[in-house]
Amino acid sequence: MPRGVVDKRDAILRAAGKVFAERGYHATGISDIAQELGAGHGTFYRYFKNKEDIARSVVSRALGQVMDALSDEDPGSCETLPQYRQQVRRIGHKLFDLVAAEPALCHILFYDAITIDRAEPDLAGRAMEAAAEYTAAFIRNGQDRGFLRRDVDAHVVGLAVNGMIVTGAVRLLHAQDPDAMREPWIRTVETLMFDGLGSP
Repeated sequence: MPRGVVDKRDAILRAAGKVFAERGYHATGISDIAQELGAGHGTFYRYFKNKEDIARSVVSRALGQVMDALSDEDPGSCETLPQYRQQVRRIGHKLFDLVAAEPALCHILFYDAITIDRAEPDLAGRAMEAAAEYTAAFIRNGQDRGFLRRDVDAHVVGLAVNGMIVTGAVRLLHAQDPDAMREPWIRTVETLMFDGLGSP
């Protein structure tokens, strides 16, 4: 895909993500996205078929940004318990940084993704499963090395841990003092993981 096409498409996705976050998916029209972009409707339709098409791409882009933020964290890299605990804390801080820097992205993932696509109603479910499997890779490393209990299903734990992360992110979006809730939230998730799942 030519660079100019990629740049224009990305600009449309950024504009759409911003408007979706501000107005909500269902209250947003193509005209609202075009106005935010400062372009005509024709520009939009050269790159996307309809609003559902761009919404799918916005969600995919948001998921990609989350994965990029964690791209330097190798699920199997930690060999000692202190390293593993530090990795958990590092990931927590990176996710908090992302929510603080990209609130529109998080609004899309945690609010709009559930309802944006009539043609693919399981879009949010598949995204949640993929995220859970990613988290499960870190859980399995902890289990394999004896840091975490082996008698629990890593994928189910991944879903549960991600549920805590999503709840924290949603609260952060509406927090009056986001910095004040960062450390208590990360510490609590860490405690639940290691005291609740810790290997005896």
